[in-house]
Amino acid sequence: MPILLALTLHEYAHGWVANRLGDPTARLLGRLTLNPIRHLDPMGTLVFVMTGMIGWAKPVPVNALQLRNPRKDMMWVALAGPLTNLMLAALSVVCFKLLSSINIPSAEAIVEPLAIMARASIRINVALAVFNILPIPPLDGSRVMAWILPYRQAEFYEQVEPYGFIILLLLVFTGIVGAFLWPVIRLIEGILMGGLF
Repeated sequence: MPILLALTLHEYAHGWVANRLGDPTARLLGRLTLNPIRHLDPMGTLVFVMTGMIGWAKPVPVNALQLRNPRKDMMWVALAGPLTNLMLAALSVVCFKLLSSINIPSAEAIVEPLAIMARASIRINVALAVFNILPIPPLDGSRVMAWILPYRQAEFYEQVEPYGFIILLLLVFTGIVGAFLWPVIRLIEGILMGGLF
């Protein structure tokens, strides 16, 4: 359940922000929905289950030419997914702490599984946010980087996209991504767990 919710809301957020900024593509294709089946990528979900950190859903289609300010708006569309995951992680911390404070023996059979799911949701959502903000095409962070870079450098940078998935797989399976991401994930989790309540 936490994986389904995290991936679904991540993709929904991309589509919702794109629609608000002038691009109705996701809405017209039926992707502006909270139905997880419309967003799930079987391979991406399997990889997430296997790695516990890296995974993906079917990207929501966005037509940058329909956005009011294509370069800047693409950055906001891209940030919508990771920011949604961070908000879900924070909400999961609140749920986890509330559930952990319940001390009713007769309710343990219900409370304990919910607390486990809330705790898993914290890790899943923080991991998805951190992973997706990496500046490697086609991840969300690459859209942010394309906006930060001067126009000419951004054009050159975007030419890497056809090779981005291969680069990403190499970085993942050589352990480079994990070595960089796990300390960041643990730091954000610690801040959220210590900072709320």
